[in-house]
This record gives sequence, structure tokens and C-alpha cells, in this order.
Amino acid sequence: MTEKLILREYECGELKRCFSSGRSELVIVYGRRRIGKTFLVEQYFKNRFDFLYVGKHGLVSKQQLRRFAKVLRSYTHQKAYNFSDWFDAFDALEEYLETLPNKKKVIFIDEMPWIDTRRSNFVVALENFWNGWAARRQDIMLIAAGSDYSWIKDKIVGNRGGLHARITCQLHISAFNLNETKQYLKSRGFTWDNYHILQAYMLLGGVPYYYSLLDNKLSLKENIDLLCFNRDGKLLLEFDALYATLFSNVDLYIEIVKTLSMHKYGLTFTELSHKIHINGTNLSRALKNLERCDFIEGWSQFGNKKRNKVYRLIDFYTLFYFKFLENNTKDEKWWTNNLFSHSVEEWMGISFQLVCLIHRNQIKKALGISGVATQMSTWQCKAELEEQTLGAQIDLIIERADRMIHFCEIKFSFKAYDITVKYEKELRDRMWLFDEKTKNKKPLVHTFITTFGLGEGRLYSIVHSEVTMNDLFA
Repeated sequence: MTEKLILREYECGELKRCFSSGRSELVIVYGRRRIGKTFLVEQYFKNRFDFLYVGKHGLVSKQQLRRFAKVLRSYTHQKAYNFSDWFDAFDALEEYLETLPNKKKVIFIDEMPWIDTRRSNFVVALENFWNGWAARRQDIMLIAAGSDYSWIKDKIVGNRGGLHARITCQLHISAFNLNETKQYLKSRGFTWDNYHILQAYMLLGGVPYYYSLLDNKLSLKENIDLLCFNRDGKLLLEFDALYATLFSNVDLYIEIVKTLSMHKYGLTFTELSHKIHINGTNLSRALKNLERCDFIEGWSQFGNKKRNKVYRLIDFYTLFYFKFLENNTKDEKWWTNNLFSHSVEEWMGISFQLVCLIHRNQIKKALGISGVATQMSTWQCKAELEEQTLGAQIDLIIERADRMIHFCEIKFSFKAYDITVKYEKELRDRMWLFDEKTKNKKPLVHTFITTFGLGEGRLYSIVHSEVTMNDLFA
């Protein structure tokens, strides 16, 4: 099936604006690996670039320069280039661009972080190219893309040298939400209902490339078996490249996300440091980089807005990998054979929580409070045996500016969810514990976020409001 560009209306509008402007434009495109950065740029410009170069992972500067020279020669049809450094390379690029007609010239340098190898002086040469030549004209559009947002943030966006404040447009290509995923699947001929799309999302997240691997002639469970449990499955083999191409000290990053995958409520910096025996600057930098690349997210704890953030793994594929694929049983029909097992049921509960946390704006809309200022946080209370206090955990707290607080109960189930008498008592005890520990004086209400709503036997007195799976597709 031939892919075509759908959605991404804002991003396309920005590319159009920059191309049509009367000045030179330096555009930065970044986002998680496989999110569709390259596809967006290539499809928008229909691959009609005045120059296109893609960095290659793992090559030293000399090899990158050789590849750059070969690509440039394909545009100029000149004799072979021999660049001693990136200053020579950009000088040659200038000479070529000056020979082109008087129109906006689009240069696309993809996977730029891979080009900037140690002691390459690539960034300094890029500064010289942009400030010394391109920015002084009105007809250059340089698009720089890469998955390593840490590199882009530190070396380009946060540059304190010649590129400081020179970027004219930043495009963060974010993951699809459920509604966008549904539109994307529909464009590819899928007729799945919301429940099946939700289940797919709990594995694939909002990463378009992963959905492009699905076969609309197969059921969801058949697709999962083929992609994840077949010995040549593309998602079985995806993990090794996902982190290795982004981070140099890859073992540390994998250890962090693996540890977080085993703690569904997340861990604070101190807790994570104790578990992996790494602290200080190295851990802080790694967490910052993982957040920038959309693998983890730091959540404030209620009443503690800035300190002791709780870090959660929010990359759906990574969570699925550690849960089911890292120690693959070599059963190529494992998903079909274990779909209703306890381990899959447990994973669905955790993954559905992540779906809800990511779709918090849709939850606010369903509650009718889109226009109300809110603070979102989590809260946990450790069990204290000496005080005979039970532990408690609240996944999502929505604190409204009008002084009401929503305790969000997130429950994945295959049918309508029933509240038992025992569970109602636990909820009331937890409200009391929360008020006691936080000294809260604001009204507390329970919001239930479920797949199919609450059952007929529900206890109405404990429920203030409901949000269902369909609301998350808004």
C-alpha cells in the first residue's frame, strides 16, 4: 500500500508558511524515533529538495564527509569532491546553491545528530554556513531533523554560539492520539471498532510507523502474533535499534526504562537511584534525555509541585517489550494462546492507565471542565505499620481552580465495571487518609474512567462522574 500524508495539518501549515516567507528559514523538526518526521517533510515537499542528506548512524566524521560529497556530486554532476572538514563541505554546498534559479531553495538534512561525531566541528561549520551565508539571503529554507531531541535542544535550540536565536520554526512531531490513530487506520482500510483500536494503542502508542506494519486483512491478535512473536517479527527486533540509535550510554538508559517498567506507579529520583545504584549528574541527565525523547514523563505529587517528581514509563512499546518480548517463549501464537491470561490482563490495566494519563485533555472535555484551570498530579502514601496506616495510591488527581478535586479511578475491563461494597469502603477510607495526610480542605469527588462504563449494580453514592473509552476518542 502506498503511504500518503494525513493529519499533521498544523505542521504542514508551518512548512507552507516558512516556504512562502520572504526570508531565509531555519526549521527544526524533532520527535521520537518512528514518529514520522522524515515522512512528513518528504511527503509535504513530494521529495523535491534542492539538496537532501541523511546522516548515517555509527560512522566517523571522515565517512560522513565522504557520503556527503557523494550526495552533493549527484546534484552538481561535478567531479569528485574531497572534503577535509565540514567547513569545506558547506562551502561546496554554498557554491552549488548559488547556481540554482532565483527561488526558495529547500535543503533537508535528516538525522543531523548522527552527523555530529566527536571532534567533527559539524555544528561550528553549520553556524558559519547559516550566519555567514544563508541567513543573509531571502531564499534558503534549511530543515534539520533528528530523533535525539537532547542533541537538538543542547546543540541547536540552546546554542550559545552562532545559532543562538537563529531558529525560525520548531516542529515537535508528537504521537497520534486515539482519534488521530482511528483516522489513520481508517485511511488504511481498517474497520476496527474503538475497543480494538484502544487495544492496539495500548501496545503501539501513537507511533504511525508501527500502525503502517499492520495488515488490514488480519485480526488484531493475528497482527500482534505476526509482528511481535514471529521470530522475524518487525516489532520483536525493534527494541535493539530504538535506544541504541539515540543514546551513547545505552545500557544506562535501558536499565532506567526497564526498572520503571516494573513499577506501574512510577518512581521518584531517589527511589530510582537506589534501585539502579546510580545517582547525581549521570542519572539526572539520562532522565532529562528520556523525557525529551518522549519515553518517560515526570509527574508532580499532590501538594509537592516541584520536588520529588514521580517518573513513569510512557512508551507503550517499551512497556510491552519488557512485559512479553524480552524473554520470548518462541511460541509464534503466544498472544492468541494467552489473550485472557492474568499477565495480559495485568498489562492491559497498566497500559490503559497510561492511555488515560496521555489523554488528560479528553478527560477534562468529557467532564465539562476544558475551560477550567487545573493542576494534574499523583499521590501515594506508604504503609506505616507502627501507625497501623494502610498504603494508598491515586493515579490521577485533577485539582480544579474552583477548589474541587477529582480522584480518578482508572479501570480497564472487558465489560461494564461493577463497584463492590468492599471496594466502595476502600474508596471512602482512602478519601479520609488523603485528607488526613495532606491536610486537604477542598471537596473530593470520585471520577471513574472505564472502558464500557459502570455496571447496573454500581453504588451511585460514591460516583460523581464517569468517563468512558469512547470519550477518550474525542
